[in-house]
Order: sequence, then structure tokens, then C-alpha cells
Amino acid sequence: MSQPILTVIGATGTQGSSVVDAALAAGIYHVRAITRNTTSDKAASLRSRGAEVVSADLNNESSLIAAFVGSSAIYAVTDFFEPFAKAGPEEGMKVEVQQGKNLANAATKTPTLKHYIWSTLPNGFEISGGKYLVPHFEAKCKIDAYIKTIPDLYAKTTFLWITWYATNYAFPMFTPIFVPTSGKYLQICTGPATTPILSIGDAKSNVGLFTNAILAQPELTYTRYILAYMEETTMGEMFKTWGRAVGKEVAYVQVNDVGEFDNVWPNWGREMGVMMELWGEYGNKSWTGQDVLTTKDLGLTGGFVGIEEAFRKQGLSGLGL
Repeated sequence: MSQPILTVIGATGTQGSSVVDAALAAGIYHVRAITRNTTSDKAASLRSRGAEVVSADLNNESSLIAAFVGSSAIYAVTDFFEPFAKAGPEEGMKVEVQQGKNLANAATKTPTLKHYIWSTLPNGFEISGGKYLVPHFEAKCKIDAYIKTIPDLYAKTTFLWITWYATNYAFPMFTPIFVPTSGKYLQICTGPATTPILSIGDAKSNVGLFTNAILAQPELTYTRYILAYMEETTMGEMFKTWGRAVGKEVAYVQVNDVGEFDNVWPNWGREMGVMMELWGEYGNKSWTGQDVLTTKDLGLTGGFVGIEEAFRKQGLSGLGL
């Protein structure tokens, strides 16, 4: 009997490649890796390891329907930041919402589908009573709502909240800045050093551990939200961990005005700055609003790559420093 098919969107990206790696290692599914460019080096590497590599475009529902044929499980993730970088938050949300709807619509037209894992984020606007709207959160929540209007798909869906990546330090507004006159690396942020951070650690290594566990326990995870984290820290402590990992002196600097942060990194500063304000004020309540399952509920007990190890692997060169 042939293996069931797990189709993975964004298979060469951080989340998708982790899902592919874990699924190939487990050997339960035939892995279908979806990417726009099937001739890239990353695509060739996936193919050499036994994955089927297929082209599809999130902006083209017909291409997704074709890519999903025969799938038993689908891992779905959208791309807010590509359109956001080109045209700002409104366009980013518009494009992402449509991509999410295209994915959901294509999934409903896949009669073999048994499990749909949707990578999403909490509703910060609702949690904060309308005070904080983080566009890359908001768009995904609109897709959540859309999935819930399709009863058959909703019944097969698991909603996955993936927390802070160690590699987020590669975003320029989080990248440490060396100040020669102090001999230290600074991190400038809108949230206080005490801002709580739930972290997935090394997302490339760890996301797939969660998806394997989700797929292995469908009756537990159908219609549920999964809070995928393996460490709890703060912005200040995490930066100290980075300094320890790379052997550098560090200092955390809080900026109290998102507008000033945005002046340095237009659009990006506001996007990330508002997120940090949300987390600074609401702490771990920022990851609420739903009845969530955690690492313990899924029975995951080890095998994770933590923040410090991820920072050490990334080093200074991984941040262009």
C-alpha cells in the first residue's frame, strides 16, 4: 500500500523546510514539497532526499488545486512579508488574506484530505480590546475566521501558533548594532527588557516536531489551537543569551516611541514595534483567546534545539555582522 501524501506549502522556507525534514525522518508520509521555483538548489536538495517537488503559486487557486491532488494532509502557510515589503501593510494584509482563502478553497476541493494544518497567529487586536493591530497577525486571523465558515474543512483543521524564532535577529530592526565607543552590541526595541517571550527556539529544527505530533494525534488536535513554544524568556534575557552564545558584550535599549522606531526602519519599525508593545503590555496573555494545546499536551519531551544553540549556530556571520 502506498504512503499517504503530506503536501507542504513553502517547502524551502523556514517553517516548510522544518515540516519536510521531520516528515522525511519519520517516514510515515510521502512528502510533496510545494515551491514556486522547482529548479532552485533548495528544491534539488529536497528532491535528492526523496521529496516530490511540485510548483504552485499561492496567488493562483487553480495551481493549488492541482498541487493538492491526492493529499491526505496539508501544511499551509502564507507570506505577508513579501507584499508588505513592496507596498506596505494594507497590501500585505490584502494579499495574505487572499492567499489564505485560495489555500482553504483548494483544500476543500481535495476529497482525499484528512488533516489541514494552518500556520496562524493570535488575535492581538481582540486580546487588547482594539488597542494594538499588528497587520501580520490580523491577516492570519481573518483566514482563521474564513476556515471556520467551511464546516467540513474546519473539522479537519489544526491551527498552529508558532512563537518567536531565534533567527528573528536577522530582521534589521532586531539585529544587534555594534557601537565602537562602548565596545558593546546594542539591541534597540520598543518593548521593555522585561517583555515576556515565548520562543520556538530554532524554528528550522523544531517546527516539524510539532507537526509530526499533530498529525499523529488527529482526534486530539482537530479544530484546536497549538501553542508551539519550547522556551520562555524575556527580550532582555534573550539578548544576554545571544551575547553569551557569540561571546560579545551587550546592552538592551528601549525606545518609547514607535514613531521614532519607524523613522529608522519605515513600515518595518511600526510593524514590529506595535507587536512588541502588545507583548510588553499583555505578556503571555498575548498568546490567548483560544483553548490551546502545548508541548506537554502533545507529549513532546525532547529533541528541541534551543535559543542559545540556535544563536551559536547562526553566529555573527549569519546576521551579516
